[in-house]
Amino acid sequence: MQTKLTYSMIAAALALGSTAALAQTPSVNVATDPSFVPFEMMDPDTGEMIGFDMDIINEVADRAGFEVNLTTMEFSGIIPAVQTGSQEIAIAGTTITDERAQVVDFSDPYYDSGLQIIVRADNDEVESIEDLAGLKVATKIGSTSYEFLQQQLGDDAEITPYPGTADMYMALLGRNVDAVLYDAPNVAYFSQTRGDGRTKVVGPLYEGQQYGIVFHKGSEWVEPTNEALAAMREDGTYDEIYEKWFGEAPTAD
Repeated sequence: MQTKLTYSMIAAALALGSTAALAQTPSVNVATDPSFVPFEMMDPDTGEMIGFDMDIINEVADRAGFEVNLTTMEFSGIIPAVQTGSQEIAIAGTTITDERAQVVDFSDPYYDSGLQIIVRADNDEVESIEDLAGLKVATKIGSTSYEFLQQQLGDDAEITPYPGTADMYMALLGRNVDAVLYDAPNVAYFSQTRGDGRTKVVGPLYEGQQYGIVFHKGSEWVEPTNEALAAMREDGTYDEIYEKWFGEAPTAD
């Protein structure tokens, strides 16, 4: 016996198919730090997270085939959260290091960075890391900049790690510390925005670094993410996102 298909039956079947397709797209827990501008920050008008990293992970998710279930937390808690599996992925301007790679997996590098010093505009005494000896220096808890300061200065400076970037910059402007050492793009962004006219970036770029997307050990999403990042560079999408947040995209070596 043949069954006559009505328009309503066809529409219902298509709707079910669409629902099934959506249901097959996995939701993946992704952690970020809400205070690392311009990589990740909250839009005060919409309450949504925006920034370079947010554009990167959303594009990667579209290409790799997962939905982003975003959670914000302090940077110091991100690696432990991924390590324990409460978060599958993290993107937070995280420097790839051998020590971190022992407990989490990383994507291929997606951003080249380094560390730089920022001081108040009236400070003409600090021009290098050596000039920080005897001074009060701020940085961020759990960051590679804190480790670098410890290695370079040890007890020769009063090093204070802060939970958020806003905290350490406010300490600088409030004269609670003499300088801040942190990731170069974040330092430059603050100096050009809220710190404009009140701060300046000094000295060379220290510790050439590369950021990677962080994964729980053995995550199935590492390879699809690397494939997505490579495709984004190939088709120009990466350059478009870079130029949106930083200006002219870097040229390939």
